[in-house]
Amino acid sequence: MKFPSPESSQFKSTQWSVILRVAESGDEAAAEALDQMCRTYWYPLYAYVRRRGLTPDDALDVTQGFFAQLLASSGIRDVHPEKGRFRAFLLASIKNYLRNHWRQQQTQRRGGGTRTISIQDEEFEKRYQGRLAIEDDPERQFERDWVEELLNRVLSGLRHDYQVAGREELYRVLYPFLTADEKRLPLASLAEQLGLSLSATKMSIHRIRKEYAERVRHEVAATLDNPDDVEGELSKMISLVRR
Repeated sequence: MKFPSPESSQFKSTQWSVILRVAESGDEAAAEALDQMCRTYWYPLYAYVRRRGLTPDDALDVTQGFFAQLLASSGIRDVHPEKGRFRAFLLASIKNYLRNHWRQQQTQRRGGGTRTISIQDEEFEKRYQGRLAIEDDPERQFERDWVEELLNRVLSGLRHDYQVAGREELYRVLYPFLTADEKRLPLASLAEQLGLSLSATKMSIHRIRKEYAERVRHEVAATLDNPDDVEGELSKMISLVRR
């Protein structure tokens, strides 16, 4: 099964390059990519705003207003990749947006002719409520949510490629070997279920783990302005998910 290589166009754009393309040229394809990027990072920011004391409705309005501002060309004109990690940029930006929100003593209304994102509101609040006991610090939980979104995005892309290749069942069976899932079958039972030899089963596990690791590295690299920072960022991610 052949997946997109790190050198393919799928991996060439970073979060920074997408933003800069929108800021400099208003490129429609880049604008759509930015819209999708905002959807990806919606929940970590929504949860951060909720943890700062806003009600569910106000948090939705603030998060929507923040992304509406980011999606507007005026909101990204002064963005530069030398700001470093995209995660840190978004966190600093939402902090600033919240300060302005509180200073104005009013909630940003959704709509109003600005470009917005259609989001299933209840889904995020339910998810937020389920995590209240995990972490008290808003910034630390934002980082944990960020990592989870990134890993889920990688897993979703990997699952899609296995589906396209007609190997969805193989992905389903091997999925526990990509996570901390304790419901892994013994190798002998797994080989029997897949109709493979023990050595072929081990090779399948090795391949999907390798592909997953490579995709995580590329996804992380896309959030950085300096590729040399990937190892440090990966170490940070590991420390976050292990807490």
